[in-house]
Amino acid sequence: MKKNQSLKVKEKCQLMDFLMANLQGKSRNNIKSLLGYGQINVNGKVVKQYNYELSLGDEIEINLNKSRNTINLNGIEIIYEDGDILVIDKPAGLLSMASNKEKEKTAYSILTDYVKGKNSRNRIFIVHRLDRDTSGVMVFAKNENSKKNLQDNWNEKVKERIYIALVEGKVNNEKGTIKSWLKENKAFVTYSTYSEKDGGKLAITNYKTLKKSNLGSLLEVELETGRKNQIRVHMSDLGHPVSGDKKYGARGNFIKRLGLHAKTIKFTHPTTNKEVSFESQIPNVFFKIFDKKGR
Repeated sequence: MKKNQSLKVKEKCQLMDFLMANLQGKSRNNIKSLLGYGQINVNGKVVKQYNYELSLGDEIEINLNKSRNTINLNGIEIIYEDGDILVIDKPAGLLSMASNKEKEKTAYSILTDYVKGKNSRNRIFIVHRLDRDTSGVMVFAKNENSKKNLQDNWNEKVKERIYIALVEGKVNNEKGTIKSWLKENKAFVTYSTYSEKDGGKLAITNYKTLKKSNLGSLLEVELETGRKNQIRVHMSDLGHPVSGDKKYGARGNFIKRLGLHAKTIKFTHPTTNKEVSFESQIPNVFFKIFDKKGR
């Protein structure tokens, strides 16, 4: 049996940098594997996030004897978990939570089974949602106090929400801001109005262009507000609808899925009150049209 290894952090740094410096003989892929299988503990809690920010005095344990038999989470990857929150990387095509009419598997039902597998009294709570066809980082609460703390103070708690949008056409501007008041019609289609007197909800979206070709553009999108279908409507308003989003004017589908990915969320932890940040890697398929073959 391999001996577990314990280490102490001597200066602020990211988890991957610390592990690369301290685990001799381990390649970056070896360390990614250890993280992915939940074999790295920070102060007694499993952390899978490679860019997790470490503080002076943090205790790191490398659990080399932990079983790698994993529960089938239907493509969900757990990025971080403690007694109050559960942060995941949600795959595209999976509902966040079902309505009363829907019986299919959802992120909520899968994670409920996961936490109850540890203790039948455990529960999971929805804090916010991602559209079915949007992938990326999503936060759940593990108790009612944490849920209430986050939901009741969402705008104050959340410091940063960054998405990646693959949109149709070449976006000329390197960066910009879109501001409107969003309303929903009887067909449940959200649309922009341009005066607060129209009764809509204020929506502000900032974007910058990362890549572009004649076919499409890859944008980094930061939300100042979090309204239903905000990015999808604002990209349509810009004249560059999200790839695959026929509801809001897309004519094609470059990657056979909606071109929207929740990349980063930064917020104040409901219990520790420390600022935490979690990130999901941009899916490789988002870069497909910028390859020489895809142009």
